[in-house]
Amino acid sequence: MESPRREIKLKICVVGQSRVGKTSLIRRFVHDQFDEKYLYTIGANVSKRTFDLVLPGSDDRWSLVLTLWDIMGEKGFLDLLREAYFQGTSGVVAVADLSRPETFEEVDMWIGAIKEVAGTDTPVILVANKLDLVDPRKVDCSPLTATAARHCAPLLPTSAKIGENVESAFTLVARLAMGTLFHQREPPLAAAKQ
Repeated sequence: MESPRREIKLKICVVGQSRVGKTSLIRRFVHDQFDEKYLYTIGANVSKRTFDLVLPGSDDRWSLVLTLWDIMGEKGFLDLLREAYFQGTSGVVAVADLSRPETFEEVDMWIGAIKEVAGTDTPVILVANKLDLVDPRKVDCSPLTATAARHCAPLLPTSAKIGENVESAFTLVARLAMGTLFHQREPPLAAAKQ
């Protein structure tokens, strides 16, 4: 007999410098669409997607409601509103632009700011976006690799334009966030069985 689905809500913050493709990644994940026009984010835009997930080694099925916070990529904004936007974050997708290596250094600052508010155990994945614009073998990704190592974070090359690894990135951060939740307190499935 198949176990019933349980619902859980996760807040995922998508951060990084302006124009790295945060909004495009979210649009690809939520609506499976891409728009060539640049859409400037003011403050934060919130999107939502629900999908089913079965955790490895378990028959328990989850209906995950991911609330995706698309955070404006301005440093000045970070200091003003980080408490309001980062509180309650379950996971982080930190985005850099493969076609602009100067964005690699900013990622560490964004991750640090979120972890100050949400906690140091908040799971992070790094995304090197715009894979469709460059040959990643010709880009020195060592700063991103070092940031990923510092935060024990997976690093995935993505393209919002062609959809490369977008679904994988958001599914992975959801799985990591679920794992963190289960290690912090009694798993929701145990509470549901009582």
